[in-house]
Amino acid sequence: MAGNSFGDIFRITTFGESHGGAVGVVVDGCPPGLSLSPTDIQKHLDRRRPGQSDITTPRKEEDTIHILSGVFEGVTTGTPILLLAYNKDVRSEDYDHLKRLFRPSHADYTYLAKYGLRDYRGSGRASARETLGRVAAGAIALKFLQESLGIEVLSYVEQVGDIATSVSPEHVTAKEIEANIIRCPDPSVAPKMIDLVRTVQAEGDSIGGIMRSVIRGVPAGLGEPVFDKLQADLGKAMVSINAVKGIEIALGFNAVNLRGSQHNDAFVVNEMGEVSTRTNHAGGVLGGISSGETITFRVAFKPVATIAREQDTVTVEGTPTTLEASGRHDPCVLPRAVPIVDTMAALVLMDHYLRHKAQNS
Repeated sequence: MAGNSFGDIFRITTFGESHGGAVGVVVDGCPPGLSLSPTDIQKHLDRRRPGQSDITTPRKEEDTIHILSGVFEGVTTGTPILLLAYNKDVRSEDYDHLKRLFRPSHADYTYLAKYGLRDYRGSGRASARETLGRVAAGAIALKFLQESLGIEVLSYVEQVGDIATSVSPEHVTAKEIEANIIRCPDPSVAPKMIDLVRTVQAEGDSIGGIMRSVIRGVPAGLGEPVFDKLQADLGKAMVSINAVKGIEIALGFNAVNLRGSQHNDAFVVNEMGEVSTRTNHAGGVLGGISSGETITFRVAFKPVATIAREQDTVTVEGTPTTLEASGRHDPCVLPRAVPIVDTMAALVLMDHYLRHKAQNS
């Protein structure tokens, strides 16, 4: 069905529902000869899986990945790769009371309007559990990009509610990001963010925030000049993630406060004798094509829709009622969304790299 696939040459199709038998992805277009094992993928899924800390959903899923095709004797064959993880900790009865109700800010009403039916168990296909397939596929892209091109993709939590870090993204490391359960590389701010999430969680509420992404080592020339601009595809990738409400490329809306003379990035020749820019207000993309500078963007996540507070709603028949949600949910989606943003960015870069090679080899 349209809408379940992403990418052109490096193309993925995810499948599965929150409370179905399994979730996974088919990856088509992966170059042959890439060393690939379940461990390469599992380490990224472990960062996304539920139950990893007391500020994430308590649902216990090991998310053990199975590679069912496309890999032989430890390397990719160039044929479609099928990746699958079985759902284990399913408690569909937690959602029985939602059969005839529309949950505020969920996809219940719109799914029913579109399909004439809906899977009310944990949001079905609309659940963030679908992102397991994205992360699994993106793990392959990350491995290829790092090993073949030296590209590093890092995302981290920059803000939760009104608590934000001012740490410079230029020197953030993966070790710093993974040093705490909120995945903020600022040791002075991370505890405050964690305390805020715990407070919100105790109140039966949820909270949103902002994630920052930094992509280093991208060569100049990736992207397209018109509809498939690199930043346009990054924007589509990010906004397709559950709970994302916006993306800001480089300076984003703050650029309107500058004059052209202030915003323009002057060209220079760096110490390696290569063309570079003195500043990077463009965020590593010019005319829809990568400039060779670091790519930066921010992603805004809304508060998780499911909360343990009474809310007004209506039944499918249109009768006013109230709802107090039960089940297992994240009070703040950001810590588990870090690897999702990482891998979605990698999928975009991987696809554009292969498109570039096909046209310019």
